[in-house]
Amino acid sequence: QVQLAEFGGGLVQAGGSLRLSCAASGRTSRSYAMGWFRQAPGKEREFVAGIWWSVGSTYYADSVKGRFIISRDNAKNMVYLQMNSLKPEDTAVYFCAAGERTYYGGSFYYNPGEYEYWGQGTQVTVSS
Repeated sequence: QVQLAEFGGGLVQAGGSLRLSCAASGRTSRSYAMGWFRQAPGKEREFVAGIWWSVGSTYYADSVKGRFIISRDNAKNMVYLQMNSLKPEDTAVYFCAAGERTYYGGSFYYNPGEYEYWGQGTQVTVSS
């Protein structure tokens, strides 16, 4: 199993930046698809960004493309989400997730149901 813990959320003004971090522990030597998801009040959990733990290929939702950057540090077992040019509609609880998957090249997993492991979430609030 893998345990995930997010931190780095907070309150920021529109146009500002935040960096979220996700610390992974446990069986991190496996092949994982790592994802950041978010859930706003009254809305479904949605995919934000993803990265293959092994090869570092990245994927983004259209709503954050060009503003957010996902990265990982394999040596530290960390995944990051750098969020720039934040908008009020980015306000949500952000979750880090891991799905034990084999990398075949080019494909990724965008459905929350495809991830087995989740962190507790961290609140991001963007004021206008």
